[in-house]
Amino acid sequence: MTRPIHFGDIAHLGHVEILTPSLDESTRFFIDLFGMTETARSAQSVYLKGWDDYEIYTLKLTASVQAGIGHLAFRTSSKDALENVVARIQASGAIGAWIGEDGHGDAFRFSSPDGHPMEVYHETRWFEAPPELKPSLQNQSQRIPGRGANVRRIDHLNLFASDVAGMRAFLTDVLGLRMTEQTLDADGLESGCWVTSNNKSYDLAVTRDPSGARGRFHHVTYAVDSRDEVIRAADLFRDNGVAIEMGPYKHTVQQSFFVYVYEPGGNRVEVVNTAARLVLAPDWKPIVWTHAETQKRPGWGMPMVDSFWNYGTPPVSGRTREEP
Repeated sequence: MTRPIHFGDIAHLGHVEILTPSLDESTRFFIDLFGMTETARSAQSVYLKGWDDYEIYTLKLTASVQAGIGHLAFRTSSKDALENVVARIQASGAIGAWIGEDGHGDAFRFSSPDGHPMEVYHETRWFEAPPELKPSLQNQSQRIPGRGANVRRIDHLNLFASDVAGMRAFLTDVLGLRMTEQTLDADGLESGCWVTSNNKSYDLAVTRDPSGARGRFHHVTYAVDSRDEVIRAADLFRDNGVAIEMGPYKHTVQQSFFVYVYEPGGNRVEVVNTAARLVLAPDWKPIVWTHAETQKRPGWGMPMVDSFWNYGTPPVSGRTREEP
């Protein structure tokens, strides 16, 4: 059976907190170029959402001396599911604690086996659009802003890890996520895994950190409705002097159509179109890509650049900023 016994306890990826040494510039980037909506602000953090994210925020920007991930969060499907997930986390030996978090109810904060701060929660705050953002359709979170890339919703995260197999085992056996695809290196060792909590093809990717460091961040991704919108986002980035790392191309794994850039704080971000691909089969068997198969590049576009495989945040050099 390929579906984990606890599949369904986690409902979806809720939000991510990224750290930035350039809070004001990062905020303007996500509002003006991603087209996100600011929903709250504190002394050190700004909260934002895509136009169809239903929760009060999906991205928290927090001022810090260096870029990186503050935490990532999953919403559970019920209060009982939250208790079940927390019990499994504690039984796994992971150290955690209950905390209060802005925008949702109490959350259990813990660290992944590779040192990434994570949390799970259930009670949440739905976004209520003010009059100027009321949509014409009741089944839409807010009016489409008509600004920047107009990102619709948070799609997925990619984490760097020193031990991909260990992370995959924790995500599937403890959190109850389902692996949909996997990559192997030339020695047959696991170099990447893609896991989901629902019918999306993935909520979270974990890929090997060539530096051997633990707990680093690779990128956060927001979805748009079409490939044309990804291309338009690339035009906007170029017009505004934002260097494009890679794309628009089509990935081999998960078939997503993407463009990667860096926000002003130094974190990699992605605009993607993945809406057409869902995993509906209850007995889905994970797709395993060997090194030889990925080298054939059945997706299309230029070869992946070196920075994509090596650059993550925080920088391993110890500097507060590092150029990709």
